[in-house]
Amino acid sequence: MYLVCGEALFDFFSEEEADGPASKVNYKAIAGGSPFNVAVGLRRLGIDAGLFAGLSNDYLGRRLLQVLKNEGVCEDYLLEFCAPTTLAMVAVGANGSPQYSFRGEGCADRQLQLEHLPALGADIRGFHIGSFSLVVQPIADTLLALVRRESGKRLISLDPNVRLNPEPNIELWRERVSELVKHADLIKVSDEDLHLLYPDQSPESVLQGWLQYRCQLVFLTRGGDGATVFSRQHGSWSAPAVKVVMADTVGAGDTFQAALIAWLTEQQLDSVDGLHTLSREQIDSMLGFAIRAAALTCAKNGPDLPYRHQLPAIFP
Repeated sequence: MYLVCGEALFDFFSEEEADGPASKVNYKAIAGGSPFNVAVGLRRLGIDAGLFAGLSNDYLGRRLLQVLKNEGVCEDYLLEFCAPTTLAMVAVGANGSPQYSFRGEGCADRQLQLEHLPALGADIRGFHIGSFSLVVQPIADTLLALVRRESGKRLISLDPNVRLNPEPNIELWRERVSELVKHADLIKVSDEDLHLLYPDQSPESVLQGWLQYRCQLVFLTRGGDGATVFSRQHGSWSAPAVKVVMADTVGAGDTFQAALIAWLTEQQLDSVDGLHTLSREQIDSMLGFAIRAAALTCAKNGPDLPYRHQLPAIFP
């Protein structure tokens, strides 16, 4: 099983009415949060997955729990808190890119502390961390302690997924990412994230620097320009995006992440040692699988991640 760690929340998408009054704003709420999406995405791709997260005992928290139950995500690592559910207000731009505004201070998904760190059995093959849970407290220090404890023992994947609204201090983001990349075996990062983190450095120089630690593979996603993989053993190369009728890009990065893990698990290579054995051809297959999965999400509104049977049916 793969354990995903981090926030769980509701995305509130504004639905504008052309002739509606300015005093009225309609919203559609969808369960989300990057780690939450990755956990659901793994289950939809046929991979056993759990979520290590704090959930509220309020109405929205109960709805999040019901979604996880419906999707078959393992509940063993969920903790309940008497605190509100985080809300993310989402506005989607003309190019399909979302803009987020978070209401999360003191909310349930931030409440995980060191005392809540679970003991992990042999059934946990690896775990994934990412997004603003890396930098907001107390969960940020809890996840860092987990990463340090498990480094080298299980496959660790990381997606910075920088969100400046919940934590605008970019220097804090840089410091935490710099520490986490020392322990990650697999990293996915978007070109937007890299620009926010290191605007004066080329992506190649940053990612090659990350490969000097434990990391074997870094995947750089570039939206409509496809993605590039950087391998410690095999160099770097790119693959184009799959062309679809774009709805929005919400959840595309989370789909890409889930697909990377799913591919490794299907090939029984979801381990620290497994990453070291990958050939260039296998990595290229992994890259293509993730790109195709993300394309399916881009063709739908919101974080509606694909199921495993949809991939070969649409992209043989």
